Amino acid sequence: MTKTAIDTSAPTFEEFRSAMLEKVDDLREQLRIPVEGGGEKYVERHHSRGKLTVRERIELLLDQDTPFLELCALAGWHSPDHTAGGSLVFGIGVVEGTEVLVIATDPTVKAGAMNPWSLKKSFRAAELGEWIGLPTVSLVESAGADLPNQKDLFVPGGRSFRDLTRSSAAKMPIISVVFGNATAGGAYMTAMTDYSIFVKGNAKVFLAGPPLVKMATGEVSDDETLGGAEMHARKSGLADFLAEDEVDAIRLARQCVRRLNWRKHGQGPRTPDFVEPLFDADELLGIIPNDIKIPFDPREVIKRIVDGSEFDEFKPLYGTSLVTGFAELHGYPIGILANAQGVLFSEEAQKAAQFIQLANQVDTPLLFLQNTTGFMVGAEYEQKGIIKHGAQMINAVANSSVPHLTINMAASYGAGAYAMSGRGYDPVFMFGWAGSRTAVMGSEQLAGVMDIVTREGAAKRGTEVNEEELQAIKDFAVAVAEEQGTAYFMSGMMYDDGVIDPRDTRTILAICLSVIENRPIEGTDRFGVFRM
Repeated sequence: MTKTAIDTSAPTFEEFRSAMLEKVDDLREQLRIPVEGGGEKYVERHHSRGKLTVRERIELLLDQDTPFLELCALAGWHSPDHTAGGSLVFGIGVVEGTEVLVIATDPTVKAGAMNPWSLKKSFRAAELGEWIGLPTVSLVESAGADLPNQKDLFVPGGRSFRDLTRSSAAKMPIISVVFGNATAGGAYMTAMTDYSIFVKGNAKVFLAGPPLVKMATGEVSDDETLGGAEMHARKSGLADFLAEDEVDAIRLARQCVRRLNWRKHGQGPRTPDFVEPLFDADELLGIIPNDIKIPFDPREVIKRIVDGSEFDEFKPLYGTSLVTGFAELHGYPIGILANAQGVLFSEEAQKAAQFIQLANQVDTPLLFLQNTTGFMVGAEYEQKGIIKHGAQMINAVANSSVPHLTINMAASYGAGAYAMSGRGYDPVFMFGWAGSRTAVMGSEQLAGVMDIVTREGAAKRGTEVNEEELQAIKDFAVAVAEEQGTAYFMSGMMYDDGVIDPRDTRTILAICLSVIENRPIEGTDRFGVFRM
């Protein structure tokens, strides 16, 4: 693997690179929306009140010069009432040398009110926290539920309380820092955390604010008496720490993390003094064709993300449309399955099932690099057993107990998306490269299938096909498929954890591999029945 077949001076390389750079530039523009929050007007108003923005708070919380892996930044991208990232920032960072989940409401977006996408995002955070066993720091300033969307919030929202208590019971502490309002459900969520920090003069935590209390009971009260920071610190005991201001609150949060006595349960990197790849990550931009129908060699991708570009390929001469093998990334051992020519045949499926068993036998996480159009179809392949062989691969993926990391490099279609550990198979982390696509099939195939089915149906009925009407239906279906298969749409639906620049792949995977080491990595030898 110390040589490359990529010619960076070739016209096709520059063509592919230019196309990918356009996609990366567009991704940067899409990500600017959640970064800017509610926009300049509301950010200025927030600052005028002496408050930090959500990202300023996170920056102060994290150790200096450490990365923050933001997740699900494009949540709700596709929705008509899209709010910036679901008005919630969620990701993984390092505080006092300890990896933590950070969940922070953005008060510049509808006062941080919870909407359906922020709720779904919080569920993903709780799910991830359970899988990888991290402590959580929650930065709170929220007006509560977005009432026009209460039908989508109230019933499922109760799960948030359950998740908090289960996290605490599993010894995954949660530290909440309350910068402003935390009403009703927000008050309960603060009470269910392990440590609570209230900002003096700003934090307001109550089941019902003064107007609702007056309506419900006739009592006249004020914010401080009902739920002010000092009241909770001195009388109710809900506040564990009373901070003088926001900076002091963040100092106290860091102090709490420092005293957690946190330790990882994995074995750590096998090679602490790892070697960087021999080839430049920037070359990844010129490897992926602009047309997803054009194949590319995933070994060239692997060479640019693994340590020393060293990859021990498994079964290289068998099932050549799927590349499998072992490598190290930032010193962490990893098994890799990467689609080569897109289509999965019986040989590839059987090879994958065996390789997944081997990785589980030696407790090694798996990385799936997707570029698949699905399993091969046709009479010859059906007779050879493509269904049962595909089922073997899916069985192995579904029952594998080592952590899975998945990246959609270009295309993820059909059952191949499942077999390559798509979202439905619970990879711990999943990302899509800018420009990648996910769908049941390509839009051209969809149009072709509709054409065939329509004509066959008309022939059976003895009727004529209305060519103009059929073309209109096909055009509409293709347009919908094109839109809903994009990386942005998929990420907006939270079917992955984010759309990324290919050049960031190695760094992101390194963070993920470090994070999953918070729990012991243990493979399984139980895979159910393989139909032979």
